[in-house]
Amino acid sequence: MKAGTDLSQIGSLVGDPARANMLAALMNGGALTASELALEAGVTLPTASAHLAKLTDGGLMRLTRQGRNRYYALTDHQVAEMLETIMGVAAVLGPKKVLPGPRDTAMREARVCYDHLAGEAGVSMFEAFVVRGFLRVDGDVPDITLAGAEFFAAFGVDLAALRKKRRPVCRTCLDWSVRRAHLAGGLGAAMLEGLIAKAWVRRDKASRIVRFTPQGRMAFNAMLRHKGEAPVVSGTEQGP
Repeated sequence: MKAGTDLSQIGSLVGDPARANMLAALMNGGALTASELALEAGVTLPTASAHLAKLTDGGLMRLTRQGRNRYYALTDHQVAEMLETIMGVAAVLGPKKVLPGPRDTAMREARVCYDHLAGEAGVSMFEAFVVRGFLRVDGDVPDITLAGAEFFAAFGVDLAALRKKRRPVCRTCLDWSVRRAHLAGGLGAAMLEGLIAKAWVRRDKASRIVRFTPQGRMAFNAMLRHKGEAPVVSGTEQGP
């Protein structure tokens, strides 16, 4: 038998419907208790505990203890990106739909993929950065150009700090609803943090949905488009 990553083990962990629902519930980058994950999976608490033990032993989840509480979260961004990619493959190879991905319009438009922006807004942002010459794409690891370094610094991103971390500064992540790439890595996370800090978007506390404010949508579109181009993102705004 060849040595290396046991793909079948990862596949079996993700392939169980209850465990898949638990993993999907954590793709917003948060942490939940075993009871909360049992509700997400539609199983009893003892059954959920058995699933969680397998997921933590398999390296897909991490357990954090705070006092009497035990919280489960995805191990890191790589697990979330893997799940997003699997969802994209499932959308292509699974039962055909008129539109791939989530039926919820708001989820399709903008959502969190662990800690970065996904959905139509995330894909539009990444593609606009490439068109405007801020990113140069070579495979799934984009490079930041000189013009991009100036732009991201002006936006408030500390590129020097990102480059000191072990996490890649730039990565692409296949968006499972749009079936094109959105921006991941440290830069993708920093951009979402910046959008929230500028009050252009707000995260939905009850889901992975990211909602644009009316002013934020206009500012976001202005950031992405060249002069004279049509708006990049449309949809229902969230009031101030």
